[in-house]
Amino acid sequence: MKKFSLFSFFIHLFMLNYIQKIKGLYLMNIYGDYEKYLELILETLSKEVYKLNDEYKNKTGYKLFEHFISRIKTNESMIEKCKRREFEPTTYNALKEIKDAIGVRIVCGFVDDIYALVGMFKKMSNINVVEEKDYILNVKPNGYRSYHMILEIVTNFPDCEGNEKGKYYIEVQLRTIAMDSWASLEHQMKYKKNIRNHARITKELKRCADELASCDLNMQTIKNLIEESDNNENIIS
Repeated sequence: MKKFSLFSFFIHLFMLNYIQKIKGLYLMNIYGDYEKYLELILETLSKEVYKLNDEYKNKTGYKLFEHFISRIKTNESMIEKCKRREFEPTTYNALKEIKDAIGVRIVCGFVDDIYALVGMFKKMSNINVVEEKDYILNVKPNGYRSYHMILEIVTNFPDCEGNEKGKYYIEVQLRTIAMDSWASLEHQMKYKKNIRNHARITKELKRCADELASCDLNMQTIKNLIEESDNNENIIS
């Protein structure tokens, strides 16, 4: 009986230590002293993108994008991602290895607007594109379409590597309205449990993605025809 009680005591002590460790992990601020800079960097980029939108609209009569959605990944989400990627939950890994502490999704009206924005990002003097994946030309097997970029932005804020003009990363996703709608619905369905006819649903989602992509191309063609008509009228007048 005494042995059992002693064993129980050590198990209880171990569990208390483990719980305290887990609590401590989630109470820590993984971004450390650099958290305050993330919102400022996001705000600066947002202003730049909205400025580009205004200039584009004044020049062409069209908006460059319909929606601008942004977020700073929460402390809890970043810790979870570090664990999934088998990184220690440190400030360095959160800001330098994961590269999506700052996230932006830009939803455009037309496919050409996506590539216009890509070109504009590449021309920004304080930005380097360190990674890009074109899932519009190279569609994922499930039908997912989007343009992904990882931007390295040089700032006036210090970073965790000791640089006075620190470098921070921003994940950017560019989609049309149709692509964004499909991705949102597919994401919701993916996490539904006990779905029957999984193969058929996957096939139907792929078919819907292809039909929406065809719609995007048709809308782009209509826009091009309107612009061509406007240009011809200007030449005649």
